[in-house]
Amino acid sequence: MSDYLVAMEAAWLVRDVESIDDAIGVAVSEAGKRLNDRDKSYVEVDVGATGCPACGEPFDSAFVAAGTALVGLVLEIEIFNADGREHAQRIAKSEVGGALRDVPLDVVETIEHDVEEES
Repeated sequence: MSDYLVAMEAAWLVRDVESIDDAIGVAVSEAGKRLNDRDKSYVEVDVGATGCPACGEPFDSAFVAAGTALVGLVLEIEIFNADGREHAQRIAKSEVGGALRDVPLDVVETIEHDVEEES
């Protein structure tokens, strides 16, 4: 049994916004509220990063058109005592997906924690 940090990407739709900063703020706030309402306050929520196609520099994953935004969020959750990497990913998607119904989720990274490193 091992412990894992599972990072997932979520696509969050925000309506009636004028700027990218507003869209990011609303998306992070709404996701956090929905997670907290389901006692999932241990899930970390942050805005994702997308690499610029021209220069490669990262920028916030958000796009606004016609007052509607699509914001890419990164959700991180610690999974303890999983049977393996795939098991940890299934647990993470179940935990987060249950609180964020109808929000597309995709696992982007899974890191195994070495218990001896933390001692």
